Amino acid sequence: MSDAPWTIERISAALGDPNLAQRFLGEINRAPAHELLSVFAKWRQIAEDTDAALEQADEVIAYESQGEEPPGEWLDGDQRVQEVADRIRARGAA
Repeated sequence: MSDAPWTIERISAALGDPNLAQRFLGEINRAPAHELLSVFAKWRQIAEDTDAALEQADEVIAYESQGEEPPGEWLDGDQRVQEVADRIRARGAA
């Protein structure tokens, strides 16, 4: 993670997704003056979380590319995802 200060430009770039960045810019541009800091803080936190998740993903990829298990405890969510998909299909949504 960079130690550079968070700016509107940096938040937009850190969000990664152009649609999400556009949503951020729309919110910051429409915010009344007394809400600017809270809107900025909300999106800065989202950008920081995104940066942290990408950093963690890069670490996992590095371990796996070397044929090693990433450190930590990992839960296999395949069954849980399958159960949710089955419930959605049962309701006729898929």
